[in-house]
Amino acid sequence: MATTTFSIDASEIRRQFPFFQPHPEMRSLIYLDNAATTQKPYSVIEAVSNFWAHHNANVHRGGHGAGAKASELYEAARQRVAQFLNAREPAEIVFTRGTTEAINLVASSWGEAFVKAGDEVIITEMEHHANLLPWMRLAEKQGATLKVWRITDDGRLNLDDLRTLLTERTRLVAVVHISNVLGVVNPVAEICRLAHDAGALCLVDAAQSVAHMPVDVQAIDCDFLMFSGHKAYGPTGIGALYAKRSLLEAMPPYQVGGGIVKTVSWERLVWSEPPAKFEAGTPPIGEAVGLHAALDFIDSIGRATIEAYEHELTRYALERLQEVPGLRLFGPTPDRAGIFAFMLEDIHPHDIATVLDARDIAIRSGLHCAHPLGARLGGSTARASLAVYNDTAHIDALIEGLHEVRKVFGYV
Repeated sequence: MATTTFSIDASEIRRQFPFFQPHPEMRSLIYLDNAATTQKPYSVIEAVSNFWAHHNANVHRGGHGAGAKASELYEAARQRVAQFLNAREPAEIVFTRGTTEAINLVASSWGEAFVKAGDEVIITEMEHHANLLPWMRLAEKQGATLKVWRITDDGRLNLDDLRTLLTERTRLVAVVHISNVLGVVNPVAEICRLAHDAGALCLVDAAQSVAHMPVDVQAIDCDFLMFSGHKAYGPTGIGALYAKRSLLEAMPPYQVGGGIVKTVSWERLVWSEPPAKFEAGTPPIGEAVGLHAALDFIDSIGRATIEAYEHELTRYALERLQEVPGLRLFGPTPDRAGIFAFMLEDIHPHDIATVLDARDIAIRSGLHCAHPLGARLGGSTARASLAVYNDTAHIDALIEGLHEVRKVFGYV
């Protein structure tokens, strides 16, 4: 096994997370379920708590100082997301409950307005249901055609296959940046370029990438991109949609209610400018403040530093997983993110997770909200996934645990 010097001391980073500190009501877990949700640092928890304790008021239109402060904090969070993604302006950022709602917003608003009968939407075989079901429903409702971009046997996307799928009727290519099952990092900038050359738009699901690598929407030149706060060390119930300003201006509201209109009369509605047009009702204010703190946490380490560290940790994990007899790992090697879906002998993934849980190792099992991909792979898988607070000791414990799983089920 190659010796690697790591640039990050993950034990120091774990000290910033209450989840990893001794507590009478908590087990001491090796947490390897980060693709599902990440843990939250003290700074995020304190930012949210401080907002609820000292600044709780509704945003926009308030005629008092508390409302003005809440609005300031909320819009500062939007500006922070815009800076984090390198959007051209904060108005290109719409707050949502997460990636799922953001994709539903695009499918319902842009899709129903601009995708007609006979048009085409291309999605990949590796998509999470969040980037699959909205397009299936849209195609059925609009009479459009959903075209599936199949993966190669090693879990990649072949760009020549996309060139074949694209036609003059293609309106959108929807693609995940990092697969939540295969760990593959898709070449989204090139995919966007090919879509644009064909006259189509490109949507990028960045739920698994924003916490692990730099994401620059202008460099990618995507038309839509979205992520969830809870997968990036932030709160649940908050996420962000990036969309080019011209698209937001052309799209109708997703939901209607307070805050999205300039004027209302019995005769006429005048919608607000983006992003207010897409944020009906009271938004997730405290959660947005927490997301701001989460992005600050990520940048305090450095996204390039995180990417480099997790790349080395992933290489280490790939080497050690090869030591487990009967383990079948899905996705490409060696270039991939730190997400490892696997089968072990003929042991059910739920049983693998149960044995590991008894050893205080938390992984995930099942189809990972990607049923068509699961069918391609042959069924449910166990999945371990990394974050910046994981280290080689956690991977070593996982490998020891997998050897124990084999013994429990009679593989010696």
